[in-house]
Amino acid sequence: MKHNFKEIENKWQKRWEAGNIFHAEDISEKPKFYGLVEFPYPSGAGMHVGHIKAYSGLEVVSRKRRMEGYNVLFPIGFDAYGLPTENYAIKTNTHPRLITDQNIARFSEQLKKVGFSFDWDRVVDTTEEKFYKWTQWIFLKMFENGLVYRDKAFVNYCPSCKVVLSNEDSQGGKCDICHSDVVQKSKDVWYLRITEYADKLLQGLEEVEYPENIKQQQANWIGKSTGAFADFAIDGIDEKLTIYTTRPDTMFGVTFMVIAPEHPLIDKYQDKIQNMDAVEAYRAECNKKTEFERTQLVKDKTGVKLEGIEAVNPLSGKKIPVFIADYVMMGYGTGAIMAVPAHDQRDYDFAKAFGVDIIEVIKGGNIEECAYTGDGEMVNSDFLNGFDNKADSIKRAIEELEKKGIGQGGVQFKMKDWAFNRQRYWGEPIPIVHCEYCGDVAVPYEELPLRLPEVEDFEPGQGGESPLARIDSYVQCTCPKCGRPAKRETDTMPQWAGSSWYYLRYIDPSNDESLCDMDKQNYWMPVDWYNGGMEHVTRHLIYSRFWHHFLYDIGAVSTPEPYAKRSAQGLILGPDGDKMSKSKGNVIDPLDIVEEYGADTLRTYILFMGDYGVATPWNDSSMKGCKRFLERVAALTDMLKDGDTPASFETTLHKTIKKVSHDIENMKFNTAIAGLMSMLNEIYSLGYVTKEMLTVFIKLLCPFAPHLCE
Repeated sequence: MKHNFKEIENKWQKRWEAGNIFHAEDISEKPKFYGLVEFPYPSGAGMHVGHIKAYSGLEVVSRKRRMEGYNVLFPIGFDAYGLPTENYAIKTNTHPRLITDQNIARFSEQLKKVGFSFDWDRVVDTTEEKFYKWTQWIFLKMFENGLVYRDKAFVNYCPSCKVVLSNEDSQGGKCDICHSDVVQKSKDVWYLRITEYADKLLQGLEEVEYPENIKQQQANWIGKSTGAFADFAIDGIDEKLTIYTTRPDTMFGVTFMVIAPEHPLIDKYQDKIQNMDAVEAYRAECNKKTEFERTQLVKDKTGVKLEGIEAVNPLSGKKIPVFIADYVMMGYGTGAIMAVPAHDQRDYDFAKAFGVDIIEVIKGGNIEECAYTGDGEMVNSDFLNGFDNKADSIKRAIEELEKKGIGQGGVQFKMKDWAFNRQRYWGEPIPIVHCEYCGDVAVPYEELPLRLPEVEDFEPGQGGESPLARIDSYVQCTCPKCGRPAKRETDTMPQWAGSSWYYLRYIDPSNDESLCDMDKQNYWMPVDWYNGGMEHVTRHLIYSRFWHHFLYDIGAVSTPEPYAKRSAQGLILGPDGDKMSKSKGNVIDPLDIVEEYGADTLRTYILFMGDYGVATPWNDSSMKGCKRFLERVAALTDMLKDGDTPASFETTLHKTIKKVSHDIENMKFNTAIAGLMSMLNEIYSLGYVTKEMLTVFIKLLCPFAPHLCE
């Protein structure tokens, strides 16, 4: 049989669409399978082969589940708010709504041409009012439950995008959107208290099937530590500096303190600080640095001693100097640290630079050369002398702090509350009203969605305010509580908002009365298998788990965790082994491959090219090999022979069924395809194929190359 792939693929895609065969029943007697892939941001560049790989794994699993008799929900949607669209809108003077609609149409066409078995009746778009009404509803529920607050803070600000960024969006001191340098700027910030859920997020990891490296990355990001809070009095002032330490047993070795340049103590007692000019000059320098630059371990130690201010070591009673230094951040912990230079290298380097005493309290090192960070016997530590077990000495130190009323045991998290506002247009409006008399007031639920107004000028203001701030008819409003004139919040939500709950909306995409019907949730949730990129495991994955835990606490969802299982695909590299990028000219357009070789070849090659979880370079000759493989499969119809399968082939048949089934479930797609290639070679060696052999082979291959197999 001549394999006319264009004709075959076009025919079956039309039949699938006409028959709506990938539609999931809302509730069924069948067992359910909910397979989820991270929905794409619909960029103007369209899909690339990385998208195809990201979706192909669960595409194969979902097709296999349908063949096994499951009611399968395998949906797709579009995470369509965000800065790239808005920046392109400004550049081309085109409304972001128009750009978004065009991009979604293009993505949808591309996905259909590759033959993905998505349920197209359930498509969600985060920019549609019927969707973001419920994003706003969740925000208001958090506000109502004390998980939303507004605070003045130094934030990561991108002067190029004119937008505030979370720590997650400005890693390495670079803007995640445009990659330019981020600076510190004082602004009003809306925060979500994700730290309130830190323990639940950690505990929940024990209940889910995630790869260990993903669990570890999440645990490290949350960063739970156990230690103690201790109060250091300020000499001659009724004031104290509270610090957190994981090693309260080393407090006899504290020889100085460091506070953040933004610490309120500086302004409060500036009349007592004798070198305020030097302090202010240093603070001005710090404001020019990003958080990343300030907290780098390998850099020159800078700081200024606060002349006229001394702290008192609560255990030894000794007076110690207080410095300001850029590596202490106001947003981390208490904004103050105790320094034990004998046993912390950064403190040691700082002490050497500023001529501060170094007192050994743990035996084992040579403090003339460097800090000793290992374990050993406690010395120069009064009641702790002679302790050589770290856990025992820490416990004893906490007991002493608590007995004297100068401290207590406690836990702290590295994760900070989530900065949740952006000063841009293309995002969900924050449903809050500012009233001079009532403070921050929620927009009533019955008024949702608070619609994003039409604007002609999307350019953010020079001061970094949102374009919405220029729309007087939007800003000026009435306080829902007291009826007096008030002003609407003009910042919008970050792109992470819609993706924090979109998987719920797929279950019930048109419900206008509730977030998601509970009966449907009881059938479908949790998501059975979620696949996505490793780059999202410490942002999106934590954010969405946080939202879901909150929704569970208020009775809005049926399960404590959203995803039962998580996996991740590796990147597809360019033929040169480098990451694909337009600037390098090594990007592969999937539709070019579909046009020349067919969708089945693309699908098969993407999963055959290497281990699914590992980055693999594109290889044209391997892809051509997959095309030849499928052409040999198509020719099997010419080799069909009546009769039973020969006994000599039964072992191959059953061995291949077992191997392909096992490999698909373990995401070893490349070895599953290799097993099918091996079976095909044995058929050709035999010289003919029976109906049973052909039927089994075609069923096993179908999830990979469905057009040909149909």
